[in-house]
Amino acid sequence: MAQRFDSVAGVLAAVGSDLGHTEWMTVTQERINLFADATDDHQWIHVDEARAAKGPFGGCIAHGYLTLSLASKFLPELVAYDGLRMGVNYGCERVRFPAPVRAGSRIRGHGEVVAAEEVKGGVQVTIRVTVEIEGGAKPACVVDTISRLFFD
Repeated sequence: MAQRFDSVAGVLAAVGSDLGHTEWMTVTQERINLFADATDDHQWIHVDEARAAKGPFGGCIAHGYLTLSLASKFLPELVAYDGLRMGVNYGCERVRFPAPVRAGSRIRGHGEVVAAEEVKGGVQVTIRVTVEIEGGAKPACVVDTISRLFFD
């Protein structure tokens, strides 16, 4: 369940807070193929199941940018804002891909509020999203997402 905030002060006070985990989701080969089509990145490690089975990962893996893009799926599962007039994605920092996500793997997001500062009319919050692989020793992705939030 998403943690809820309703003000600039609430977000500022949340620095250091653990936002918990999302539900697990399966990264299917179909999702990987659709991402390949959307980005024109059809490298064999992503879409050629026969060749990838003989490759360094033992099967197809998700694109790193597909894994990163799932942060936008996980964020609203981790945090919600009441009385929000507008929220905008301001960017990302420190993106890393420590481990590949094999097709068929289950992943989930973990969130932590790592920084927040007032900006004109609102607050800028940095939430670290760690994409965990079920049974994996290392995460698939770690990204500091930056959002600007403007409350009523």
